[in-house]
Amino acid sequence: MTRILLQTTIEAVEDDWHIGRFSRLRDHLSSLPAVEVVVARDRGAPAGQTDPVLGGLAQSDFDQLWLFAVDVGDGLNAEECAAIGAFRARGGGLMITRDHMDLGSSLCSMGGVGEAHYFHTSSQDPDPERNRRDDVATGYIDFPNYHSGANGDWQTIRPVGEPHPVLRDVDGGVLTRLPAHPHEGGVGAPPSQPDARVIAAGVSAVTGRPFNIAVAFQGDGGMGRGVAQSTFHHFADYNWDPRDGCPSFVDEPPGSGMIDDREALRQTQQYVSNLAAWLSPR
Repeated sequence: MTRILLQTTIEAVEDDWHIGRFSRLRDHLSSLPAVEVVVARDRGAPAGQTDPVLGGLAQSDFDQLWLFAVDVGDGLNAEECAAIGAFRARGGGLMITRDHMDLGSSLCSMGGVGEAHYFHTSSQDPDPERNRRDDVATGYIDFPNYHSGANGDWQTIRPVGEPHPVLRDVDGGVLTRLPAHPHEGGVGAPPSQPDARVIAAGVSAVTGRPFNIAVAFQGDGGMGRGVAQSTFHHFADYNWDPRDGCPSFVDEPPGSGMIDDREALRQTQQYVSNLAAWLSPR
């Protein structure tokens, strides 16, 4: 049986992306037969201080960490990054996600799965052609900000290379839909991590440019498996059903594709189920 920790990198703030805004993800994971418990929490210590759960992760009984880096650069300290690395070294599975520009850039110092994340100010995409705006409608958000559609709508994704188990549908086909977001972050397979490869890509609704959705780490040498995801909005309540609401600083008008087409929600939930199964291979 699998024990999963869902964790944000901020303290509980009502008008922000606190862990309560991922309740549909929590409930879906809790419903899976192979999942014993899901613990969902925000930081229990101010930025700079060590969160007691993250700091003790390697000694915990959790099998997976789903980390939502919703901070502005100060969400993880060196001790926490080291603890997450030790957790993966002892076989723990990681799903690590962030959002546009520098949102979640505390991941830069993590190493491993954290190296798959590209930001605006630091750890930029090694391809200079990628370091320019994609979404131009929201003027205060700069690259990386790939526009896959409105919050509340869904986007078409495609497998990269041999379809990864995370993308397999129950009928043997391939999943093709995930929630959309007006400004997704950037991810790529870091050359320093030979067990990493891009497994899914999307296409900008503005420029037509392809961009990476997910990078999978196989976990060679006894390491835990990992996935770097381009945006936490693939998992947020607001993106599964915009009627759930969002922080007041989100000002783009939402769509209704996820409500109108329940196949998109089914595929999203199957993607989540696949992630949970793949991250704990035993």
